[in-house]
Amino acid sequence: MRREKFLAPSILAGNHAKLHDSLMLADQDGRKWIHLDIMDGHFVPNLSFGPQTVSDLRKSSSLFFDVHLMLQQPDRYIDPFIEAGADLISIHLEPEYDHSRALAKISAAGIQNGIVINPDTPAHSLLPYLEQVDLILFMTVNPGFGGQKFIYEVLSKAKEIDEIRKKENLNFLIEVDGGVNPEHVKSCLNAGVDILVAGTAYYKLDKLGRKHFADLFENAYLKDFL
Repeated sequence: MRREKFLAPSILAGNHAKLHDSLMLADQDGRKWIHLDIMDGHFVPNLSFGPQTVSDLRKSSSLFFDVHLMLQQPDRYIDPFIEAGADLISIHLEPEYDHSRALAKISAAGIQNGIVINPDTPAHSLLPYLEQVDLILFMTVNPGFGGQKFIYEVLSKAKEIDEIRKKENLNFLIEVDGGVNPEHVKSCLNAGVDILVAGTAYYKLDKLGRKHFADLFENAYLKDFL
């Protein structure tokens, strides 16, 4: 089964004084997804923005809003981000709260849900949620700051979950986020990745470079027919 691939620019890597411009750049580039990292300064050592910013951006874009809650208590903030216009909300496995209940709450609102693990969290911790989620996000850096080095070892976890997905005929998407640049595309594809989040490496490129980066991932399957 071939799933459609999407490169999702991470707006956190854009100009924070001109987030709307960073959003419009991704839209004009032809991207379909945009990744929005929400940080609380507790679960990760950094702050980003909140639901009001997401709501303001939503007013001028029809892109798929992939909202990643890097929060110590993500279950408390699901409703505000649903109201802000998220299309998908992903929550971390590491904090202590009722993960299944939070995932169900997101789904009940009619949007997609996702669960996220950090690089040191074992893949088997995801097993109880595979039939409940729309997306699994593997962090390929320790979250909190952009521009970090990609941790290749995480891809073995993605591959492990992809094999289970195939065996059990499950339909969730696999996403990776952190330190991604064009040289990682082939390895990510081989690990079964469907959504590639790219921040610093995407926004630092010119228009032609961004198109090439996206094509490497989104249109890789076309090479089989050329």
